[in-house]
Amino acid sequence: MADFSAAEIEAGRLLFAGAWDFISAAGGLDSVPPMSVPEIAFAGRSNVGKSSLINALTGRRALARTSNTPGRTQQLIFFGGPDRLVLVDMPGYGYAAAAKSKVAAWTDLIHDYLRGRATLARVYVLIDARHGLKDVDATILDTLGKAAVSHEIVLTKCDQVEEAALAARVDEVKAAVRKRPAVFPDLIATSARTGAGIDLLRAAVARLLAERGARSNDIRGHRS
Repeated sequence: MADFSAAEIEAGRLLFAGAWDFISAAGGLDSVPPMSVPEIAFAGRSNVGKSSLINALTGRRALARTSNTPGRTQQLIFFGGPDRLVLVDMPGYGYAAAAKSKVAAWTDLIHDYLRGRATLARVYVLIDARHGLKDVDATILDTLGKAAVSHEIVLTKCDQVEEAALAARVDEVKAAVRKRPAVFPDLIATSARTGAGIDLLRAAVARLLAERGARSNDIRGHRS
């Protein structure tokens, strides 16, 4: 897993500190907010814990709506923070109990968004530590790879797995994604309930934005 300096951990804390607010919900690409600041999106199977993770990152207990009912998030939900960053809670995929037409609509929305969002800095693909990678995750990973969207695996609900089993799960997931060169090689294990790994994920986002800003400055410097 990634190593972060104390300065990067603090940068991550500051990035997510302050007020976070709901911006909008989009059921189709025609209703997404205009592209402006960098966006970080969270994808994963239904009930993997996307909303809970967003709440833990932002320190807001009820910013993103959580539910024990799979398939509750049916739109792209956008949240804005104080430091020119937007978080996107994506509809969960792979929920077989919903109507096939509804699942197809959610899936199309997810894939269309991933392919066409220039401001999308990274997608964190959430994997339940209790269950590991499933076949349905491969579809999203395929889309991300083809769209050349930066993406990284985050394990969720790690507090519900014993330490030895968690270590084995981490190795298993790393081995699986090693065959996918487009996936960012580091993996972050988290628990929204205990807060484990949340500081590392914040630091990872802060590092990403710093690197993205540095690249933009380099490009502007070459053009001038």
